[in-house]
Amino acid sequence: MSSNAGLNAAQAEAVHTTEGPVLVIAGAGAGKTRVIAHRILEIVNKGVPPEAVLAITFTNKAASEMRERVNGLLGGGTAVPFVSTFHSLGLYILKEHHKLLGFKRTPAIYDRSDSLREVKAALKSLGVEDVEPRSALGTISKQKGQGMDPETYAQGAEIPRDRIVAQVWAMYDKALKKDGAVDFDDLLVTPTRLLRTNKEVREKYQQRWRYIHIDEYQDTNGIQAEMAELLVGPEKNICAVGDVDQTIYGWRGAEIANILSFEKTFPGAKIILLEENYRSTKTILAAANEVIAKNVFRREKNLYTNNADGEQIGLYQAFDETDEAGFIARKIKEGIRDGMQPRDFCILYRANFQSRAIEEQLLHSGVDYQVLGTRFFERKEVKDVLSFVRAAVFNTPADLSRIANVPPRGIGKVTLLKILNGQEEQLTGAVREKVKSLYLLLGKIRMAAEEKIPSEAVKFAVVESGLERELREDKLEGAERLENLRELVSLASRYDAMGPNEGLHAFLENAALQSDQDELKTDNNAVRLMTIHASKGLEFPHVFITGLEEGLFPYERMDGDSNDKEEERRLCYVAITRAQKKVFLTFASYRTIFGSKNSTAPSQFLSDISDALLAWEAPERIGRTIYLD
Repeated sequence: MSSNAGLNAAQAEAVHTTEGPVLVIAGAGAGKTRVIAHRILEIVNKGVPPEAVLAITFTNKAASEMRERVNGLLGGGTAVPFVSTFHSLGLYILKEHHKLLGFKRTPAIYDRSDSLREVKAALKSLGVEDVEPRSALGTISKQKGQGMDPETYAQGAEIPRDRIVAQVWAMYDKALKKDGAVDFDDLLVTPTRLLRTNKEVREKYQQRWRYIHIDEYQDTNGIQAEMAELLVGPEKNICAVGDVDQTIYGWRGAEIANILSFEKTFPGAKIILLEENYRSTKTILAAANEVIAKNVFRREKNLYTNNADGEQIGLYQAFDETDEAGFIARKIKEGIRDGMQPRDFCILYRANFQSRAIEEQLLHSGVDYQVLGTRFFERKEVKDVLSFVRAAVFNTPADLSRIANVPPRGIGKVTLLKILNGQEEQLTGAVREKVKSLYLLLGKIRMAAEEKIPSEAVKFAVVESGLERELREDKLEGAERLENLRELVSLASRYDAMGPNEGLHAFLENAALQSDQDELKTDNNAVRLMTIHASKGLEFPHVFITGLEEGLFPYERMDGDSNDKEEERRLCYVAITRAQKKVFLTFASYRTIFGSKNSTAPSQFLSDISDALLAWEAPERIGRTIYLD
């Protein structure tokens, strides 16, 4: 098969430039996967064995799609290119050299729960209660991604928390070695260290894979970029494909500098821009270009399309989050009445807590939907607070079991078993005091439930349980999880008018019913709800981008880092370019946070878009207008 089939001029240039370093800047919807697949076909057509080609991407889904496309173009056969994720590639190298790396066998792989278990055990053995295990594990993971080792980290640890994390890391590392295991970060760190320090191994892989392709290069962290660089042989046949404007994973270690400094890393690199978009209308692309143009840390490009102009972007100013969600539900129902399918719609939000109001309105409207990610009432922190309240009010064993050691208070499984079996008299000393303290806490929450309005009772549980303090100290995920608890308090405030006891019972019933009815649909013909981060790489005919308010989107960060502000703008660019036909932008004049309705300011991103591209959506008319003669 010809490698030119259906390619535009820029795509064809990327496909035919097979020798030396190449950086392909591929805008959203510009056909980058097609380019990589056809480029591999071109290399094979020039006489290179398929097995001498390596292609790396980030997700199993992306790797599977690329593998199918490449193998389809090559027409099958036993000799095929090596297409994988970074982590799969790391495991492949580990398996081939496990003895050299000191493993008696192919190492076991710790998943996140295994890792968390060991971190918890380490913190417990150190007697540390004021460092959240997930936060500690997150720090260790991010440091590994930057190529840091526990010894070096320990030497640079200056503040108390860092010194504790350094100790935990050393103990965690010891546990991994004892089990002959690696975690997900080690799947990158260990083979990269081997490639760096062992010339023989490095040259073996450089000779095996003479042509290397890296997809989504802008998402690489320090260790991934180093692994790719070490695999490149003397001919420097590397093709990196990515887009600076879609770098949205800085919070988990992705380094935008990797793609910005590609020419420095690989002198003489050829830069090819893919600017023709095949996905969206001219209007959608114009809006996306206007938003991203203000960023400084980027390579200049301007997406264009030969598609139709398309409809103007809908702009809706809601009164509050309920009005916002109601507008979205109405628009989707209108679309379905006009012949569209639920799967044609996607609703994007900046933070998970925003989904609750939207889910409620879609449920009320009878619209099938699917949440990509954890549903609101199934989120751990939300379930924890509900369990605290239910355990206090109803003394339910399942809820008591869930929260007995949340946050960690030194009540282990054996102690919990004795509590649940009514054998508290067998407890002695410090353990008895810890259990007594737990019962005192539940007693306080029970009194609050009887005396306070629902929102105040739920807020009391959030604070008194210690969950608020725990989440404030979690620098990795704490802020967003705390937002979810604020949203839970906001939901409870709807029942305040019913009074303390009756209102709280109604709230708990509502939460239970929504959780039961809100099962994740297996039917694919459903409206999709997801964070903007989760939407990357996907596309939908109609997209709603919600919560465009200062402090929410762009999200207000504590450190005010300028790169963070640019990442928020990139996130907006990614959101807009998910749409094929129509974009709706929504914002609320008031949003309820932690039970209080606060006024908001429209997002700065809205003012970046030209008025000519926007069309205001009318609010739902209340009642009917009657004209009298």
